[in-house]
Amino acid sequence: MAKAKPKLKVLVSDSLPPEGLKILTSEKSFQVDDKPGLSVDELKSIIGEYDGIVIRSGTKLTADVLKEATNLKAIARAGVGVDNVDVPTATQLGIVVMNTPDANTISTAELTMALLLALARKIHAASASLKGGQWDRKSFKGTQLAGKTLGVIGLGRIGTAVALRSLGFEMKVIGYDPFFAGSKDLEQRITVVKNLDDLVTKADIITVHVPKSEDTVGMIGAEQLGKMKKGVMLINAARGGIINEGALYDALESGKVAGAALDVFVKEPPEDRRLADHPKVLAVPHLGAQTAEAQLLVAQEAAQIMADFLTGRGMANAVNMPAIDFARAGELRPYLQLGQRLGMLLGELNRGRMKKLTVNYGGAVCELPYRQATIAIVMGLLHGRVNERLTMVNAMLVAKDKGVEVVETLTEEHCSYVTAVEAVIESDKETHSMVGTLLGGSHPRIVRVDGIDVEVPPEGNILMTFHEDRPGVIGHTGTVLAEQGVNIAYMTCGRQGERGQEATLFITLDSAPKDGTLAALNGIKGMHRVLHVALPPLDVAE
Repeated sequence: MAKAKPKLKVLVSDSLPPEGLKILTSEKSFQVDDKPGLSVDELKSIIGEYDGIVIRSGTKLTADVLKEATNLKAIARAGVGVDNVDVPTATQLGIVVMNTPDANTISTAELTMALLLALARKIHAASASLKGGQWDRKSFKGTQLAGKTLGVIGLGRIGTAVALRSLGFEMKVIGYDPFFAGSKDLEQRITVVKNLDDLVTKADIITVHVPKSEDTVGMIGAEQLGKMKKGVMLINAARGGIINEGALYDALESGKVAGAALDVFVKEPPEDRRLADHPKVLAVPHLGAQTAEAQLLVAQEAAQIMADFLTGRGMANAVNMPAIDFARAGELRPYLQLGQRLGMLLGELNRGRMKKLTVNYGGAVCELPYRQATIAIVMGLLHGRVNERLTMVNAMLVAKDKGVEVVETLTEEHCSYVTAVEAVIESDKETHSMVGTLLGGSHPRIVRVDGIDVEVPPEGNILMTFHEDRPGVIGHTGTVLAEQGVNIAYMTCGRQGERGQEATLFITLDSAPKDGTLAALNGIKGMHRVLHVALPPLDVAE
C-alpha cells in the first residue's frame, strides 16, 4: 500500500474570522492550526514545522523567528503593510511573502475623509470639551472644505479614492506621486504636479498615501514644512515616518501647522507621545483597515492566496518576487527570471519619476515570445512601488496607468552574446541601462550596467557601488564590510573608458548589510552612490 502523502501544515498565528479559516480548512491537503496569541519563544519553537503561516499585525516575523522556519515556504499577511515581517531575511531564505493590498482601499480612504472632516471642524477637541462639562462654541471655530485645496501625495488606489471623494466636497485637488505621472483619467479631474514643492506650497490640507520605502521615509520634513502655507493641516493614514515626527511637532508648536490627524506612527504604540498628546493633533490607533468589511475581506484574501500558493494553483500579491509560474514557462523560464531581476535592479537604481522603459532584444531570444520577458521586467521595475496587485495579465496595464511607456525593439547591438536583453529606464531626472544574458543558455547574468561591463549572478543580497576609478576605493569597501562583520560571497567590478572615470562594483553578500553599513560606504573618498538590493534566489520553483 502506498504511503499517504503528508499534509501541508498551515499556522494561523493571529485571529482570523471563521470565513477566512474555512477557506484553509476546506483544503483536504492541509492541516490548519489556529493558534493566535503565541509568544515569541512559542512561535520560534514550532514555526519550523509549518509550510505556511497566515498573520496579521500582531505576529512579528523577525530575522530570529524566520531562521527557525526551516520548512516555511510562504507568509500571507492579512493587510497591506508588511512592516512586521523581515522581508529581506524571508527573501534570502526563499520564503515568499504575500499581502492583501486591495481589500482595505475603501476603508482607508473613508478613514482619511473622516479625519479630514474632523480636523477641519475640530470635532475631536470639541467633543472632549463637551464631555469635560464645558459648553464652549467659540474656541472650536473650524473651516469648511469647499473651495480649499487638498494636496494628495501618492496616486495609487487609496490616494486616488481620496482625491475623487474630495471632489464631492467641492475641493480643489492637486496630486503628486514620487514614482509615476498618474493616470490620464485622473489628470482630467484633478491637477497632477511634477514635483513635491508644487504641491506643498499650494495646498491648504495635505494627505499622504505612499508606501513606506527608502525613498518616502521623511519625505515631509522640516524643509517641506517650511514651504507650506501658514495654517496648513496634515493627514497621515499611510505609514509612520513618511512625515518626520520631530519636524511636525516643531511646526505645530510654531503655529506653521494648524493641526494634524495621525493614524500611524513610527513606533506603534507611540513611545514618544508628544504628537499623540498634542492639543492640535487628532490621533487614532492605526484604524485604516478597522472596518468589519475590510477585516473580512483581508482575512478571506490572505487565506485564499495561501491556499492557492501551497496547492500550486498560482501566486498573487508577492512583495518579494513577481507572480510568475516559472514551472510552466518552458524555454522562457530563464528569461523571466533574468527579466524580473533586471527590472528590480533598475527600479532601485532609478531616481525620479519613471517615464519610459525600452527593452532591446538580441540573438536567440528574438525567436521566442519575448513579450513575456518584457512583462517580467515591468513587474520587477514596479515591484514595491505600486499598491496594485501585479500579475502577468495586468502588469503592462498598470505601467500604462502610471504613465510609463513601454517599448520593445529587436537589435544587433549586443551581437557578441548568443542572446541578450537590454532594459533602459528613463525618468524625469536620468537614464539607466542594464544588459543581461544567459550563460550556457540557462544561467542568468547581468553583464553591463550603464555601459560598464560586469558579470553578476542576479540573486541574494547585492551591493551596487558607483565611484571614481581611483586606487583604494575597492580596498576601503572591503575594509568597511569586514568591520561591519559582513562577508563577501562574490565580487565583480568594471569601469567606463580610461582610468579615473566612473566605475562600478557589484558585491554579493552572505547576509543583509547591518544598519550604518551603507552610510559608512558612502563616506569613502571617491564614492558617489551605494545601493543594496535583496533579490530572490534563482530557480525558486525547483
